Amino acid sequence: MTVSGLKHTLFRSCDAIVTCDDARTIYRNSDLLVSGNRVEKIARDIPGDVLPEGTDIIDASGHFIYPGLINTHHHFFQCFVRNNAELDWTKLTVIEWLDRIYPVFCRLDEECFYHSSVVAMGELIKHGCTTAFDHQYNFPRHAGKNIVDRQFEAASLLGMRFHAGRGGNTLPKSQGSTIPDEMRESTDEFISDCARLIDTYHDSDPFSMRQVAIAPCQPVNSYRETFVESIALARDKGVLLHSHVGEGESEVIKQRTGMRTVDWCEDIGFVGEDVWLAHCWELTSEEISKLAQTKTGVSHCPEPVYLVGAEVTPIPEMEAMGVRISLGADGAASNDNSNLMHCIHSAYMLQALVASSRAHPVPDPQRFLHYATRGGADVLRRPDLGVLGVGMAADLFAIDTRKIEFVGTLHDPESLIAKVGIADNVDLTMINGQVVWRDGEFPGIDEMQLAAQAQHHVNRVVYSES
Repeated sequence: MTVSGLKHTLFRSCDAIVTCDDARTIYRNSDLLVSGNRVEKIARDIPGDVLPEGTDIIDASGHFIYPGLINTHHHFFQCFVRNNAELDWTKLTVIEWLDRIYPVFCRLDEECFYHSSVVAMGELIKHGCTTAFDHQYNFPRHAGKNIVDRQFEAASLLGMRFHAGRGGNTLPKSQGSTIPDEMRESTDEFISDCARLIDTYHDSDPFSMRQVAIAPCQPVNSYRETFVESIALARDKGVLLHSHVGEGESEVIKQRTGMRTVDWCEDIGFVGEDVWLAHCWELTSEEISKLAQTKTGVSHCPEPVYLVGAEVTPIPEMEAMGVRISLGADGAASNDNSNLMHCIHSAYMLQALVASSRAHPVPDPQRFLHYATRGGADVLRRPDLGVLGVGMAADLFAIDTRKIEFVGTLHDPESLIAKVGIADNVDLTMINGQVVWRDGEFPGIDEMQLAAQAQHHVNRVVYSES
């Protein structure tokens, strides 16, 4: 029964509704009814006389409808340093690059973190992303401790379903960290602010729009106690844990501790269903097996592999062993866009590139869509997301396929994004039952004004001292 007082939206005559459910159901020439913040019905020709009064009817003829994409790793603040020739990875060694980019990061202030979050989330929404996790590890002392608070403000402005990763770095450079002192915190500072954010914002209820994860930046830049105390707080509060692992640091960690990073994480308990790790491109088969056995998730970020990965992440092997896989865009330090849709295509094409050298076959192309929908919902522990079905969250995007670039592709909607790629913005994005992007506009928001405000802060802070 439809609950009165809710907003209702009917997507009429969808050419295809890709559900990403267990049976990989695709509804053709069907309607999708949204009531409030959830899907109420999917069927052919839902009669108009049974629709709730005031239902907004959207003609979806020729449109493919998909579950909203779920981004499980990003660094929003890095949007302010993209397409910067002075920070080009291809012209610098890693040490040279770090020495150049961290001083820029140190200059960012609270307004920069707010506006860069608006920019990143806006771009994600334009490309069909409805839930975003951001790993915010940059806390310059002069910027204060309200950076994540401002990110929640940005998410509210745009209507984004936001998971905030409160990151941090505690190890000084004198002990092997790459982090400048201006960006470094003590373990007590870090843990205290994590607790504050959880108590203030974290909502574990179904259809939650705000959640918090504890995300020490990476083992190479933090004390062991920082991770140990993160684990204790997360499990006391019932929140998730996240960090960077397996992106070139394993031998450094081995020199320090006698163990590679995955073994080190396992030794302290930073593994399990409540943990997911970003990147993981340098893992051995034994380490992949440990992630599978402990049910630890992975956020595969394919586009940074082009720039900074020594090898292509072994997704086929992870898939074969049963690792929980999701997709992340990553920050602009190693990916100059915030387009998770493009990452689906990149992930598939990268695996195809190295297929002949791998023991396991490339997963079917539709699996890469699932990594970005159901996979993301799984690692974020969100059973209410990632699938279009009755009772699930009304998070979706729509693509009008009546265009030249889609001719010849329409027979397989599930593989379309991975194989063909989507070059343009989506035509509509809905989050929690609200249309937040439609026909090239954010309803009720002046995009050009937002862009101008953000660019002002880029010019003020990033380029003022260049």
